[in-house]
Amino acid sequence: MKKLLFTIATLILASTLEAKVTLPGLFQSGMVMQRGKPIPVWGWADKGEQVSILFNKKQYSTTADDQGRWRIDLPKMKAGGPYIIEVRGEGQEVREITDVLIGDVWLCSGQSNIDVHIERVYPQYVQEIDSYENPQIRLFRVQNDTDTHGPKSDIRPTAINWKPLTKQNAWPFSAVGYFLGKRMYEKTRVPQGIIVNSWGGTPIEAWISADSLRNDYPMLLKRTEMMQSDKYVEVQRQANALASQQWQQILDGDDPGLSQQWTSPDYDDASWQAINQYDWQWRGTGTVWLRQHIQIDKAHAGKPARLLLGTLFDQDVTYVNGREVGHTYYQYPPRRYDLPEGLLREGDNVITIRFINKYGAVHFIPQKPYLIAFGDDRFSQNPLPDDIIPLAATWKMHVGTQMPACPGGDVSLQNLPTTLYNAVVHPLAPYALSGVVWYQGESNTGNPAPYADYLRKMIGCWRDLWHDQQMPFTIVQLANHDGRQQTGNPQPLTPQTEPVNSGWARLREAQRTVAKADPRAELAVILDLGETVDIHPLRKKEVAERIGLCFDRLVYNNKVKLSPEVIDVKLTGNNIQLILDQPIQEGDLYTFEVADEGKVFHNIPMPAIGKGNVITIPNPAFKPTAIRYAWKDAPQQANVRSLSGLPMSSFELKIE
Repeated sequence: MKKLLFTIATLILASTLEAKVTLPGLFQSGMVMQRGKPIPVWGWADKGEQVSILFNKKQYSTTADDQGRWRIDLPKMKAGGPYIIEVRGEGQEVREITDVLIGDVWLCSGQSNIDVHIERVYPQYVQEIDSYENPQIRLFRVQNDTDTHGPKSDIRPTAINWKPLTKQNAWPFSAVGYFLGKRMYEKTRVPQGIIVNSWGGTPIEAWISADSLRNDYPMLLKRTEMMQSDKYVEVQRQANALASQQWQQILDGDDPGLSQQWTSPDYDDASWQAINQYDWQWRGTGTVWLRQHIQIDKAHAGKPARLLLGTLFDQDVTYVNGREVGHTYYQYPPRRYDLPEGLLREGDNVITIRFINKYGAVHFIPQKPYLIAFGDDRFSQNPLPDDIIPLAATWKMHVGTQMPACPGGDVSLQNLPTTLYNAVVHPLAPYALSGVVWYQGESNTGNPAPYADYLRKMIGCWRDLWHDQQMPFTIVQLANHDGRQQTGNPQPLTPQTEPVNSGWARLREAQRTVAKADPRAELAVILDLGETVDIHPLRKKEVAERIGLCFDRLVYNNKVKLSPEVIDVKLTGNNIQLILDQPIQEGDLYTFEVADEGKVFHNIPMPAIGKGNVITIPNPAFKPTAIRYAWKDAPQQANVRSLSGLPMSSFELKIE
């Protein structure tokens, strides 16, 4: 009997010792906590276990509830630090979180444009990035995750967990987040915490809670419910991976370019077809090889260099003089391949590209740099002219092996409704924030009609989750980009000139109207910062500056002038007058369209005139019923700007 009691006591003691107070993944050394608000700290322990926190020389205690969850709200703090947080359960060692700063915390979410890394934009800002670091700015990247079943309690471990801002730490981090932290620190001089939580290509529905969608969009939830069988998802993933692997094996085994050494600088390509990279008729799937001979002068021979191949669709493996210098497995990243010292020789050199095309039409993206750059400035956007050797648009082409379109593909749970809200939004609450950046919409341009409702629901469910109906949101409006590029069209596109019911403009309008109706939201207009041919424009510092201006108004109550807005529309004699909320740059203004009584839009034959805070538009020869501005995917002539240079948003307004 004594032995039995001893065994039971030992088990109880072991259970007590094994019990562990745990904290969410956000709570780690180096963290930044929000100033000026109560600071929630929470976690898990055994049911009924007492948990205490020692912070700033004061102790706070609570008891874990029936589910083992506990929470302590630390008092409001002024900016400062570093502090230490000590968390202790009953009879346990202390969990110590060190180097804690108090400042402002910003959550940056959306799809790939919020996630474009510093590495991608580096040539735009070489000197600034090389010379700047700041331990008062901390970076946190939420690890991508999905869940089809319901909200999770914690995020996955992440590699960038409250790292101080240095070039090395920021290299794989959001450029918008980097520049926002830098900008807000320079304005406030208090610590900045940047949490980036994004996933490329995802639609807004993935970021909304099931409760918010259930009444109005039950069919959306059924899409997610169909993928709630973990076994089915795993089998599907395995099948897709096997199909892709088999496709690749057949491709490589049948490709004569690999067996006949088409990468060799000595290979005779005289019989290959000459093609122009912007007028290329090959439309197959499989592989196609391109070669270009380039002459290197004595001054540059043997020097290290950088090969810029613009942006290619879709995959490439690139060789110089028979040596592989780089490969990229999808269409969006700029091809910037470093050539080591000694690779380039005086005289003839050969660049060989092996395109691997699983779908669509292989092509070069126009308006991108295609050159070899030398010298210390080769990493920048503007190398010295004497250190640039441009590539020709003419290449020698030979088809490798043609294949049927590659089957399979990822299951893409991240694109299903609620899956990202469940896995990477819900676990972050109630971490105290200063504001949220929402930079998304490209994936919804194909069906923009419900976007305004989706966006309202998303903002609403996030505020409900944080129990903060005053949570500030800055909505980054879509930049100018020709959405037709997304179809894989290999030809340079003629700019849109006639009125068109642009999906990009309609989505921008949804973003504009939601922001205008929400007193705790602002719109960062970046209609002038995009690239017609690239869905990922590089001027992210300027984007961050405009986000910062929005938060200046929302958070700090500054009387900041943002982009001009129309506050009234008047019919005056033969003219339409738009009354704005501020003066604008005066002169001729373009891209206005007016609708007739049949709701058909027409271009204005003459430019509008801007003066003061009024835009005067010549009245057409019919009764106008609506007016719109910059209603294109990529409106190239849109030029209404504030006196400080901020562009006006595109819009569509009725004329009463």
